[in-house]
Parts: sequence; structure tokens; C-alpha cells
Amino acid sequence: MKSFSNAALPLILVLSAVAVPAAAEDLLQVYDLARENDPLFREAAANRDANKQARPQAISQMLPQLTASASTGRTWSDGTSSRDQLINGDIVTIDSGGTSKSDSDAWGLSLRQSIFSYANWSAVRQANHVVAQAEVDYVAAEQNLAQRVAQQYFIVLSALDDVEALESAREAISRQLDQTERRFEVGLIAITDVQEARAGRDQAAAAVINAKRVLASALEQLRATIGVKPETLKKPDETLPLLSPEPLDEEAWVMASMEQNATLNSSRLAADIARDSVHGSISGYLPTVDLVAGRNFNSQDGRQQLITGDFGGNSANNYGKNVGIQVQMPLFTGGGTTARVKESQYRWIAAKERLERTSRSTEQLARDAYLGVNSEISRVQALRASVSSGETALKAAEAGYEVGTRTTVDVLNARRNLIQAQSNYAQARYQYLNNVVQLRLASGELDRTTLEEINRWLLVDAPVAGTARAPTPVAPPVAPPAAQPPPAN
Repeated sequence: MKSFSNAALPLILVLSAVAVPAAAEDLLQVYDLARENDPLFREAAANRDANKQARPQAISQMLPQLTASASTGRTWSDGTSSRDQLINGDIVTIDSGGTSKSDSDAWGLSLRQSIFSYANWSAVRQANHVVAQAEVDYVAAEQNLAQRVAQQYFIVLSALDDVEALESAREAISRQLDQTERRFEVGLIAITDVQEARAGRDQAAAAVINAKRVLASALEQLRATIGVKPETLKKPDETLPLLSPEPLDEEAWVMASMEQNATLNSSRLAADIARDSVHGSISGYLPTVDLVAGRNFNSQDGRQQLITGDFGGNSANNYGKNVGIQVQMPLFTGGGTTARVKESQYRWIAAKERLERTSRSTEQLARDAYLGVNSEISRVQALRASVSSGETALKAAEAGYEVGTRTTVDVLNARRNLIQAQSNYAQARYQYLNNVVQLRLASGELDRTTLEEINRWLLVDAPVAGTARAPTPVAPPVAPPAAQPPPAN
């Protein structure tokens, strides 16, 4: 019995794992996956770390620069020469030359310390702004990631609601078609009612196929951000609270956006960087003062063999030291410095115009999101009543159809109106949530706390894996029954 239990244990574990349904992923879990897997956010993190190195690079130019050098070499030469010389009345030819070899060794150590360089001071100031901008850009990327994830998440839920509503409508219309065909068979209605019901069923099937395609596309977009395709998501139920912005003051939200919006602050720092670049280019007109010091050594060791057979040689060792102040003043650079100054000035003008454009865009975003939250609250309430009215109208149309006062077309139209009202209602709720996220993004307050607040409103598990599969081919339509004469009165 013990051996049987050991052998069956792996199978039991496998069956238990299969039997347990996958836990639904909520908005926070999806956001955490996006932080780990989204390439755009990881790129922003790498750019922040890279730009942080601007400050130590700029400071390094103001610190001592120590350079060492060394060299060694050998030189050979081999040659002869002759000359004629008058000695005691006779012309005598004198030969000279031979083979020589010379070894040389040298090393040096030089120190340079900047005393005054306006370019270096400007570079440090500019580097500080570059590092600050890198941090702000990372915060902006983090907030944009939260906004993208929330938007894609709600798009998936909206598409899922459409699929569920359209599938329910297709099933109801199919039942209505069966009922219509049975009524036609006993002669209670005309063939036109059957044809209308069949056309409604086919349209509903096509609408389901299209809705599944939209859902699959939305899921794929979410997968590209978080790296995996979720199987079950959390969505809100009917208790979703509709909260007005706090404070209920549009100008207060605009003011907060002007002060805290990450993209706007990044544009301000970009303008500061462009201004620092102007100062840096002006340094091309100014002198630089450096303290220089050095120590060097040179060694020469030569050997020579003359053609007469005699040997000779010489050697020398030299040590040197130097220290001093070096001043460099640019006098003429061919117009290059002037061109660089003008270029940096124009880039500063462009940066200020970009800042103005971003400022206006941020204000527009804040006002639009504030109005969007308030208007969507009213719209959700109105559409909720519209769904209730549509359900009542459908029930009335179905009841009238049963007693013969309504036609199949009336029931189909009532059902289409209800589906449209349900779709509009679902989209309005998700649009309300999107506007809440957008308002926080504009004001620079979009963070994990905001997503936690929204996540507490997501209470219902919504499977998405099965509903997003590729639709199966629809069977060809069955030929309608032959027309029969209406029943006699």
C-alpha cells in the first residue's frame, strides 16, 4: 500500500495543479509585470543611468590630469666616405666611416591642473542639469508606463464586455430564430419573419467574430507591454464608485500640473541645458590658465667601429624637471567660435519654444482630463439608466411578439438597441477610469498609490484566454424553407 501511494503521488499533484484555476491578474500585477518586461521603460532606466555619468565626467576636467610616457629604441648606421687631401705636395685619399649603433631610453611624467577655464565651469553646471533631467525623464517614463498599462488593461476589459454582450445576443437571437421557424412550420407567421430572424442571427455571429478579433488585438498589445498574455483579469462590478476630482477646482489641477508635470519639468531642464551650452560656447573667446609640472629622463648609449678598426662610443643620461603657469588665449579660429555661439543661441531659442509648447499642452491635458472625469460621471449614470430602459423595451417587444402585436423586426431592433446601450455603458465606465489616470498623469501624481486605489474597485474575475481565440469558421447558411401561402382566416 505504501508503494502504491508513492507511485500515485506525482499523478495526484499533476491533477491537483490542473484542477486549480489560474488566479486572476489585477491591475497592480499587470503593472509590476510591465515594469519588469516593458522594453520602453527599461530603455528609460538605462538612459537615466547613462546620463548620470555626465557630472563625474565634467568634474574630472577640473581635477589634476597626470600623464606618464615612456619610450625605448635602437638606431643603426653603416657608411663610408673618402676625401682627398694635399699632404707634403702629394694628394692623399683619406677614408673614414664605419658602423655605429645607438640605444636610447626615455620616460616622462607630466601634471596639469586647471586654474581657470570658463568652459569647465559651464560644463559642470550643464552636467548638473543633465543629471536632474535624467531623473525627471525616468519619472515621466514611469508615469507614462502606468498610464499605458491602465489604458491597455481597460481596452481589454471593454473588448471583453463587448464579446460577452454580443455572444449573449447571438444566443438569444438563435433561440428566437428557432422559435420563429417553429411558428412558421405551424403556419402562425409568414416566411419574412423567418428570414428577418435568420439575418439577425447571421449579423450577430459576424459581430461576435469581429469583437473577438478586437479583443485578441487588445490582448496582443497588452502582451507586448508586459511580456505575457494574461488568462484572467479583474474588472469592476456595478458598485464602481464615481468620484469627482478632489479638489473640485479646475484651476487647482492646472496649477498642480504646471508645477509637478514630469514632462514639463523635463522641458524646463532642457531649456537650462541649452542656456548652459551658450555659456560653454562663449568660453571659446576666453583664456585658460593651467598649472603644469613635469619630470623626464633621457638616456643615450652609442657605439661606433671605424674602418680603421678602432672603437669609439659615447653615453649620456639627462634628468629634467619643469614647473610653471601656462596661459592660452585664442586669437583667431577662422570663425568657428562665432558659429558655435550662434548655433547654441538658436538651440536655446528652440528649447524655450519647446518649453512653451509643452506648457500649453500640459495645461490642455489637465483641463481636458478634469472635464473628462466630471462629464464621464454624468455619462455613466445616464447610460446606466439607458441600459435599464433598453432591457425594459426588449421585454416589452418580446411580450408583444408572443401575443402577435410586435414583429420579429421589432424584437431584433430592441435587442440591438440594448447591446449598443450595454457597450456604451461599459466603455463610459472604462473611459471614466482612464480620465482619472490621465488627470493624475497631467498633475504629476500618477504613481503606484493611484493604481492601488483603482485596483480596489476591480472585484470580478473575467476570463479572457478562451474568448480571445481565433473564431471557428461559420457553417454555410441553410437554405430558407420554401414559401408557403399564409394560413386561411
